[in-house]
Amino acid sequence: MARIAGNDLPKQKKVFIGLTYIYGIGQYTARLICEKAKVNPEKKIGDLTEEEVAQIRAIMTADYKVEGALRSEIQQNIKRLMDIGCYRGLRHRRGLPCRGQRTKTNSRTRKGRRRTVAGKKKAPKK
Repeated sequence: MARIAGNDLPKQKKVFIGLTYIYGIGQYTARLICEKAKVNPEKKIGDLTEEEVAQIRAIMTADYKVEGALRSEIQQNIKRLMDIGCYRGLRHRRGLPCRGQRTKTNSRTRKGRRRTVAGKKKAPKK
């Protein structure tokens, strides 16, 4: 099993799919990495030699920010937005969507489970 950027990649997957198990690497970036390392992206991860794994690891550490470094950078960016008090920062602080989505309905991922609020009693008709 190949270990790259702190992740164990599954042996049976193709290289370009297996690399997507690393946070910050998508299929396009995985194919670029394979191209730079001169590794066949259709090859299985279990069939990679140590030299090929070392090449992939070297390219990723040199050119891409992945896993912990990427997560911490994203958290710092969100914290900066919250500290300066901009609109996006306020939305992050309140746990609401930041990119203009509607919130009257939907947006359950950001808002969490529904909390019912007791409604007013209607006045009897005369």
